[in-house]
Amino acid sequence: MASHGLELHIFVALCICTRLVHSFVKLECDESTVGQHGHQVVLTCVIKPEENDGDVKVRALTWKKDGDEIPLLMFGNGNITPKPGYKLAVPSWDETNLNISLLITHTKIADIGSYECQVVTDTGDDTRTMRLQLKARYSKPEISELNDKDTRALVCTSQGGYPKGALRWLVENDTDWTKGAQTEVKTLDSGLFQLTSTLPLLPSSTFSKYTCIVENASRIKEDEKTYEPEQHPSEHTAEDPEAVNATNEFNKASKVIAPVVVIGSLIVGLLLVLIYKRRSQKARRPSTAPLMDGWRGVQSKEEDVEGGDTGQEEK
Repeated sequence: MASHGLELHIFVALCICTRLVHSFVKLECDESTVGQHGHQVVLTCVIKPEENDGDVKVRALTWKKDGDEIPLLMFGNGNITPKPGYKLAVPSWDETNLNISLLITHTKIADIGSYECQVVTDTGDDTRTMRLQLKARYSKPEISELNDKDTRALVCTSQGGYPKGALRWLVENDTDWTKGAQTEVKTLDSGLFQLTSTLPLLPSSTFSKYTCIVENASRIKEDEKTYEPEQHPSEHTAEDPEAVNATNEFNKASKVIAPVVVIGSLIVGLLLVLIYKRRSQKARRPSTAPLMDGWRGVQSKEEDVEGGDTGQEEK
């Protein structure tokens, strides 16, 4: 703490001495920077001499975040003193390098805010402020079904995003059902957001699919998930879950019974055909008996006639 305080006093003294003369340098910095949460980000600041003087040397430099007492990085007397996670963006930087940009190695939500850069050179000094914003992409939505005696609903969850986004529901034909859902926003320990949306399902609902879309703070779609129920919701299934199980069991049994019924029907048909053929054959055999009897009667009569004629002749 004592060394930081001494360096600050030296920096202030250098600034006062420099301001006694006209400053021939100025800082050109990005007023606003948007970084990705959990990644590196650079706050760009470059010293621009007002005259084409290539011999400008940095005598003191400090980077500070608004609200923090201890600077994030300081340079003075040839020494660089950074806090962990902060350093100058140019490797092997020295006092003749006019690029004094700050590199944040691993951004977090606490890094969001305003930053101040002060520089003192042998030809003047300048101060600039800038702002850092962060964003984080939301995870792919996950959909689960809530089904009990009193409530039947779909629950969509997406987390890890920043700034605060939104969840949207679409059903068949891209019909928006978001107004019928309830959305809850929770701040995680990391400062990122978790979004949860609950969509009640009415007994009369008959949609075959439901799509949950997660959007960022600019209402641009980042990802989506589609859920297809096993069967269409109905009043019967909503009030009597046991009936659903009975229906499923019946469908399974039907898949087994149907082939057996078909094979059995074929066998019965073949038996009927065989029986019909046998009966037809039996019906034909008795019809030949009268014909044979008639032929035998005619033959016997002829024999009798022949015998009678012989008797008469003998007489």
